[in-house]
Amino acid sequence: MCTKYRGCANTARRARRWLVALALFPVAVLAGPNIQHWQTDNGAEVYFVREAGLPMVDVRVVFHAGAARDGQQPGVAKLTNGMLQSGAGDLNADQIAERFARVGARMSTGAERDMAWVSLRSLTEPKLLQPAEDVLSSMLSQPTFPQADFERDRSNTLVAIEQQKQSPQAVASRAFYKAIYGDHPYGSPPIGTSASIKKLSRADLIAFHKRYYVARNAVVAIVGDMDRPGAEALANKLVGRLPAGERAAPLPPVAPLKAAVTVRKPYPASQTTVLIGQPGDTRTDPDYFALYVGNHALGGGGLVSRLSEEVREKRGLAYSVYSYFLPMARKGPFIMATQTRNDQTKKTIDVMRKTLDEFLHKGISEKQLKAAKENITGGFPLRIDSNSKIVEYLAMIGFYGLPLDYLQRFNARVEAVTRKQITDAMRSRLDPTRMVTVVVGSGS
Repeated sequence: MCTKYRGCANTARRARRWLVALALFPVAVLAGPNIQHWQTDNGAEVYFVREAGLPMVDVRVVFHAGAARDGQQPGVAKLTNGMLQSGAGDLNADQIAERFARVGARMSTGAERDMAWVSLRSLTEPKLLQPAEDVLSSMLSQPTFPQADFERDRSNTLVAIEQQKQSPQAVASRAFYKAIYGDHPYGSPPIGTSASIKKLSRADLIAFHKRYYVARNAVVAIVGDMDRPGAEALANKLVGRLPAGERAAPLPPVAPLKAAVTVRKPYPASQTTVLIGQPGDTRTDPDYFALYVGNHALGGGGLVSRLSEEVREKRGLAYSVYSYFLPMARKGPFIMATQTRNDQTKKTIDVMRKTLDEFLHKGISEKQLKAAKENITGGFPLRIDSNSKIVEYLAMIGFYGLPLDYLQRFNARVEAVTRKQITDAMRSRLDPTRMVTVVVGSGS
């Protein structure tokens, strides 16, 4: 520990210089990192990749504690997660920030529909890593949720909700999820609603943390320059003080849409935002790779995709148009999206729908399949070229229970996809006669 402020400041500056310098050097790209897996004594799942050469470590602790667990309190998961850094043990928010800054460590939190997480990046030198471990461990196991900070964060959330109303993309997204998921937990916005946030209390956050921030509901992903014993010690330090608890119950299945639905939201803008889609696939869907490759050709491959060719290149109806599957624990959405001039809205929607219909009817050509595979596999090394990217993959693999060789076999599974598999998968997941269309703007 530093005994004088000048010594602490010098240590922090050296740590920051190391982190900045190391960020300039990519991690050696392998065919796929070797993933080790074990459980802590209290039941947390740990996934570890050793990346020697750079004296740093990235950690991501993920919980089944996203907005899908909000129940009748929309916004409680996100607010709980955000307040972990407001106070822990005998430290307040300023002291927490100062402790991380002192050793040059970087910490962040986040929460979406399926999951909530806390991330840490630190140098592995013990005098720098151990203080960061101590603070993060306290944040996870001993958050204090100070009343004054709670009131401030709740007010800030209410402001953010009002600000979202000024964004046509946010308005469209909220309406889209509500239209395709209804009362399913995925239908609720992670940030909550003004009414729900106003009703929340500090006690609600404490109760949510007590239920969901437990070891059996956690996945610890570690990537860095340490051996297996060091990784085991790090995992135990971070989650060892958590009660074992119980894993969150499985989410309910997503019901299919019964009919096509169009939702129109007037908005004063020169362009209209359009979202078209329906429930798609899960992260563990056996057709995941067929859908992934197929969508790359349909609308996920940028300017070379079918949607871009028909909407942008041939007709100049929009600058950007795209589609994607967002697989989650239950069926995440399939979305086609664009923004177009108000007077071109109907034509743009018609072209998007026709392009999807033709893709489902005719399938993907050999040329398109070859281009999609080359684009995906050629870009794969860039997706795992840093510790921070690998640790996110590790967290995803652990959270959704994917095989340990997921990254090692990624390109091979892409290459193995056939035209028939794509056609069968896309047709089985997508029904153009039962899609939600959200239109936000002045177009019709």
